Amino acid sequence: MGASPGYRPSAWVHLLHQLPRADFQLRPVPSGFAPREQEYQQALLLVAALAGLGLGLSLIFIAVYLIRFCCCRSPEPPGAKSPPSGGGCATWSCIAALLVGCITMTFLWGSEAFPLPWQPMGGAKLEMFLFPRQAGPMSAGIGIGFYGNSETSDGVSQLSSALLHANHTLSTIDHLVWETVERLGEAVRTEMTTLEEVLAQRMELVAAARGARRQAEAVAQQLQGLAFWHGVPVSPLQVAEDVSFVEEYRWLAYVLLLLLVLLVCLFTLLGLAKQSKWLVVVMTAMSLLVLVLSWGSMGLEAATAVGLSDFCSNPDTYILNVTQEETGLGSGSQPPPPLSPSTSDILSYYFLCNQEVSNPFQQRLTLSQRALANIHSQLQGLEREAIPQFPAAQKPLLSLEETLNMTEGNFHQLVALLHCRSLHKAV
Repeated sequence: MGASPGYRPSAWVHLLHQLPRADFQLRPVPSGFAPREQEYQQALLLVAALAGLGLGLSLIFIAVYLIRFCCCRSPEPPGAKSPPSGGGCATWSCIAALLVGCITMTFLWGSEAFPLPWQPMGGAKLEMFLFPRQAGPMSAGIGIGFYGNSETSDGVSQLSSALLHANHTLSTIDHLVWETVERLGEAVRTEMTTLEEVLAQRMELVAAARGARRQAEAVAQQLQGLAFWHGVPVSPLQVAEDVSFVEEYRWLAYVLLLLLVLLVCLFTLLGLAKQSKWLVVVMTAMSLLVLVLSWGSMGLEAATAVGLSDFCSNPDTYILNVTQEETGLGSGSQPPPPLSPSTSDILSYYFLCNQEVSNPFQQRLTLSQRALANIHSQLQGLEREAIPQFPAAQKPLLSLEETLNMTEGNFHQLVALLHCRSLHKAV
């Protein structure tokens, strides 16, 4: 199943998607997005573990450098002026830790954001920042880190808005369907019954009223099949709330980490300027903590980058399968009722929204429109023939006409809402 028109995976997505993957036994793993398979999970964990390897190498580098600088210095000649005791080793230890931390943090946050143009329902563009591109000074890395964190938050906010828009559309469809069905049922039970009782002396008029009754019941039955999301346990509103909840904590965590890096840099420079040994030592320990947190965050982001690249390379198939599994649409061994579209047709139409996939509810809409037109013509015929002979028939006929007009108004709204463009409007 191809992607929807206008969607093209970016070069970064294609690059990460082509990277080789392996499980814990170093066996090749396909690059298709399959988060529920154990082999694929192991492949992502192995990608994240590369950050641990980088952390280990960084700590080994720092340890070797400190041992060489502090313990392997050549003896000083007699009479040479010795440097102040206690300051050199601690100072250079801090500089070494900050140097490695600088490189790590720059590769972690010193990246250019690139968007993935996959647009979910509602037109939200999910901005994903997946991989580092450039190295630079620490201040530039922190600044770009704040920028990338903000842009990611904006992208997730657009995704949440798209889900809320989809939830509003689906809820409106359900509300219009059941409101119209209930109103038609009430009209059939009251006004239509009263009209048949008034026209009981003219069997041909009673037959016309009963024909209108059957048409109204058929319209109600057809409209009930349009509420395809009614009773589905998964709500886009709940998904949007969950996404927003996770994003709030993700955004806060990255802001705190960036602020910690900034404070470590500032206090380290202050300690070096004031020649404060205790402050330099404390900031050295904090630099090592930042180094561990940075590499851990890098591993998490690297695994997320690879997984999202696999997903964004071909999202349609996975989304359709998961939606069908989670919502339960089309589940069961019983065949669908007559004129009921299959689940795959419904999901394909609303996710893809192109000319190659027709509206699965078009037949129901056409039959309902024809039935409404027939009811309208039958009621007009009854007004011309019945009211002159049976004045008491005017009131139920006017009430039926009013119900019919409101039904037609709701029907036109349903036609617009059931078109896939209603779920793909830009937000």
